[in-house]
Amino acid sequence: MAEDKIPAEIRKLTFEVALAELEEIVRGLESGSGDLDGAIEAYARGVQLKRHCEARLKDAQAKIDKIVKTTGGEIETEPLDAE
Repeated sequence: MAEDKIPAEIRKLTFEVALAELEEIVRGLESGSGDLDGAIEAYARGVQLKRHCEARLKDAQAKIDKIVKTTGGEIETEPLDAE
């Protein structure tokens, strides 16, 4: 599973913190500042952060899919219509 390949210190991050760090890495890479080795390390961390964010979003979607109230007050499962 992809989540298993994400380092524990990244798995501990909230979605918002991970996304902010990922955005910072992207800005740094886009600016072209720094050396090649630093850019490669930043890119690798960015990939891990991206995977973590995707996993957190997938978990959130699964929770939303489970909790939908019907007009009768009963709870039933219904997929999220993202569009």
